[in-house]
Amino acid sequence: MISKKINSVGIVVKPGHEEAKATAAELSVWLRKHRLGESCEMVSAGDISGGRTPRMKADLIVVLGGDGTMISAARLVKDPETLVLGINYGSLGYLTDFRIEEMFPAVEAIIAGNYEIDRRVMLEAEHWRGEERLATGRILNDVVVNKAALARIIEIDVKLNDLFVNTFRADGLIVSTPTGSTAYNLSAGGPIVYPSMNAVVLTPICPFTLTNRPIVVPDSAAIELTLHHENEGVVLSLDGQTGYPMRAKDRIIIRKSETTFNLVQPANRNYFDVLRDKLKWGR
Repeated sequence: MISKKINSVGIVVKPGHEEAKATAAELSVWLRKHRLGESCEMVSAGDISGGRTPRMKADLIVVLGGDGTMISAARLVKDPETLVLGINYGSLGYLTDFRIEEMFPAVEAIIAGNYEIDRRVMLEAEHWRGEERLATGRILNDVVVNKAALARIIEIDVKLNDLFVNTFRADGLIVSTPTGSTAYNLSAGGPIVYPSMNAVVLTPICPFTLTNRPIVVPDSAAIELTLHHENEGVVLSLDGQTGYPMRAKDRIIIRKSETTFNLVQPANRNYFDVLRDKLKWGR
């Protein structure tokens, strides 16, 4: 691969985690010694809200946290070629591949151009009410339309490139990337999708009929979701971190993002090792 020259570094820190904050300070000192300190920008993942947060212009973003912090960082990426290095300060660490003691050697290797990347597909979602666009956001894991606990079953029309697919009657619907296939999608009975697949999964949540099954579609397609009826408590959720109330006839337009999430991989990484170790796959 063609190595990217690192001129600027961003640091995203897990909110309320003092050890991660201290490590970020150490990394800032290290970067200054390597003449990258003046181009270093640091934010807390707790300060990232929806699409209002300015994008981080950095060649490399170092994330100190868990998978939730990584998902927050995905909304900060401005340059499609930005590299992301995940240092695990979370419990699962499915996306944050590197241990804390591996951080400085990993950053040094990246600066030297010695790294491999795993390009993850992201989606862009738009929430429309009539001719008004209410919200937009970038997604690494999933777009979810879900009902409140006591609400009635909801009906969602799905179109793919303007072709009618089906009306899903369920507690909700998940539109998942391959990265998100091991998250809510998996809990709802959807398939695990290999990260490099050019695919999106549509998975109904507790469908009214057993014939409403998950479907895998090309990620190049435009997906349109339309909520049938007024139903109090229906919410659109983007990556489980931002939510918007929905009304009858609201539409969600989902397309593949032009920006990928470029994860730096550890040496000899095996995706199936991750499934077995992190998700206890097959056990």
